Amino acid sequence: MTGHHLLVHDGTFAVVTDSGDITGVRGASPDGLFSRDARHLSRWQLTVDGAPPDVLVAAAQAGPDRPLAAVLTPPAGPPEPAACTVRREQAVADRSLAERIRLTSNRPEPVTVRITLTVDADFADQFELRSDRHRYDKADAVRSADASPDGVTFAYERAAPTGRPAWHSRTVIRAIPAPDTVSRTAGGTAHTLEWRVELPPHGSGQITLQAWAVPSGTGEEPPPIEPPAVALAGPARENAAFTGAHPRPRDLIGWPELARTCEQGLADLAGLRIPAHGPDGEPLRVPAAGIPWFLALSGRDSLLTSLFALPYRPGPAAATLTALAAAQGTAYDEPPALGGTGRQEQPGRIPHEIRHGELAHFGQVPYGRYYGAVDATPLFLTLLHACTEQTADDGLARRLAPQARAAVEWMFRDGGLTEHGWLVCSGDEGAAAHRGGDSHQSWRDSPGALCHDDGTPAAGPVAVAAAQGYAYDALLRTAGLARKTWDNVAFADRLEEAAVRLRSRFHEEFWMPGADFPAAALDGSGRRVEVLTSDAGHLLWSGILDPARGETVGRRLLGPDFFSGWGIRTLAAGQRPYHPLSWHRGAIRPHDNALSVLGLARYGLTEQALAVTRGLVEAAAVHGWRLPESMAGYGRDEHPVPVPCPHSGSPRAWAAATPLALLSALSPGLG
Repeated sequence: MTGHHLLVHDGTFAVVTDSGDITGVRGASPDGLFSRDARHLSRWQLTVDGAPPDVLVAAAQAGPDRPLAAVLTPPAGPPEPAACTVRREQAVADRSLAERIRLTSNRPEPVTVRITLTVDADFADQFELRSDRHRYDKADAVRSADASPDGVTFAYERAAPTGRPAWHSRTVIRAIPAPDTVSRTAGGTAHTLEWRVELPPHGSGQITLQAWAVPSGTGEEPPPIEPPAVALAGPARENAAFTGAHPRPRDLIGWPELARTCEQGLADLAGLRIPAHGPDGEPLRVPAAGIPWFLALSGRDSLLTSLFALPYRPGPAAATLTALAAAQGTAYDEPPALGGTGRQEQPGRIPHEIRHGELAHFGQVPYGRYYGAVDATPLFLTLLHACTEQTADDGLARRLAPQARAAVEWMFRDGGLTEHGWLVCSGDEGAAAHRGGDSHQSWRDSPGALCHDDGTPAAGPVAVAAAQGYAYDALLRTAGLARKTWDNVAFADRLEEAAVRLRSRFHEEFWMPGADFPAAALDGSGRRVEVLTSDAGHLLWSGILDPARGETVGRRLLGPDFFSGWGIRTLAAGQRPYHPLSWHRGAIRPHDNALSVLGLARYGLTEQALAVTRGLVEAAAVHGWRLPESMAGYGRDEHPVPVPCPHSGSPRAWAAATPLALLSALSPGLG
């Protein structure tokens, strides 16, 4: 986000401008203080002596243990330089934004500096802030603000609908020293806090502020304002423990650039952990999908992120599995046309997304606990087996045996393995109603992402190629757990036989002899979706392809229409549906490439795995060692540096974990 800077900790994040301000912008890159899907600060704007200050040094972090810092001055110019220098330091901790404003006089005589901070909280749900043209009825909402000697408290309320508790959120702002005045601005709830700071000759002074988000339903109260050193350094120390308490990537591989990309990924993953709970209510910390729109537990994203990180940080895998098991489907939810919620819950199904915001609470979006994914359930089973193997501890597999068995039964019953012979997904009503267009429940979930070679959308129920690979892998892995851990040989035999049948049918019905490549999907009529996509790399990772076909596919993925020099495109160039800026029809997605690289290594294609890894690492170097969520499909011959896709979020968990997967692929003994 150009001109914007991010602070994140434990499910709360803040996005501020170069000067440290929050302006209330909406759209692709909103700023503000966010917690549990709501914006708890929509204005946080500083003026010095009545005017916005000039930025000498834009907000930046000097290191993982430092707050965000900016250096400012009152507007001034030759021949008289600014009377003082202002340093803003900011950090996010304990659902709050802490700020320290330090003022230093540049003159030999006393100076009085007038500091004002205009603050407001619009409590907008994140779905309102996205530029998707949806509008949500909130006519019964009431916003208010109450001033106090040392700050202001903003409140937001909505009455309780039938069967639901009322909604009541707050943002509490306190300052040390107390402002000289706290006054409401004209119109709305915004308030201005003002101080007149007396600075001795070449002396200094400071103001400390903290804004606490108190989301509805948490039962929390803001603590007393903390000393600035504690408030501004606490989260960094906790994140450093996550990144520094294990072997460092630089000690595992003699490739400094890959190691540095891994270390940046680990730092991002530390910040993206959010609170969750297990089946018995135990507190957990799980990887959220990403910022700004997806600081939430997401089945597909969190499972793949945890899988990539598993050899190096096993904690996220166990936490993710436990949290998703707690939210596993137990009943059937009818479609909206029949009076259902659109959440698409089914017994045994693993959720795709869990939200805590206002619109989810009132049922205005279905994502409070949303199940619309075909792949989260098999990926849950894959991660459970991988975690058991990696840790050599079967305690979690024994504890989650009922949930694993229910997940398997969902694959056969509602997932479609029994009726269709495949895992199938149809148009996603929830996504269509609330995110625009007809989306499918695979990772290619944008409108039009699954289409025939003439651009015609694939009509459901659709069997996506990648999901069949996930199902094959999940069946075999769960059979291993059944045989070794659960002592259920009959169940293991059943799953292994199903996997063999699935693999055989896949070769017969998905393979395109003319292209010597697998189809992207089968549509509802059984017609092949004959476009060349990177889902083939997912098939390598899952092992569903036989050795000869696997080698053919792996080499094909490094052809110039697939491999841009930075990574493998989601859809090969030169086809009618190709679009270099489309996330699923031509862009480069790091997590997608991670699965391909792991698959290339699985089939012994080391040279190809190394080529893709090199391209991704060089792309990361251009982006400060942080892989973007998505890059345009332009080749290196077309543009000398990778081009980010519009609206690409950063950091995104599975992109942050991608370098760890690359490290595992190139160093098999580690994984």
